[in-house]
Amino acid sequence: MQIVSALFVENFQMRQAPGPSTRIDITGAMFSMASPSPVPVTIDPHLVALIYCAPDQDGSGVFEVVFRRGRLETDEQVARNVSPFTVEPGKFTYRLVKGELEFAEYGQIFAHCRVDRGPWHIVPFTLLPPA
Repeated sequence: MQIVSALFVENFQMRQAPGPSTRIDITGAMFSMASPSPVPVTIDPHLVALIYCAPDQDGSGVFEVVFRRGRLETDEQVARNVSPFTVEPGKFTYRLVKGELEFAEYGQIFAHCRVDRGPWHIVPFTLLPPA
């Protein structure tokens, strides 16, 4: 299985379309945000990952997200989420993760995402000073 996309978003909804086919409505995709108050602050952005399962795979997997202060696996871990999932072979699924991220100062946190100990897919998120 592979991660097709991973983004921080404000809203995520699925809807049926003719076919039958599914549409995913994603709004407010972001890589940064103004802090709701001065630091220290805890925010809880939503990370959505779209995952594809090839037709020759069994459809069972584990989605892991490790939020780190840097891009390296040795950088400080600030939060972690692990969730098993199933998907019909040849289809897509999604995982929605709400991270509770503590910021003592403005800066970046990176969501390190992977399926079944596969390669990391890294998504940056920057907290900016209040607007």
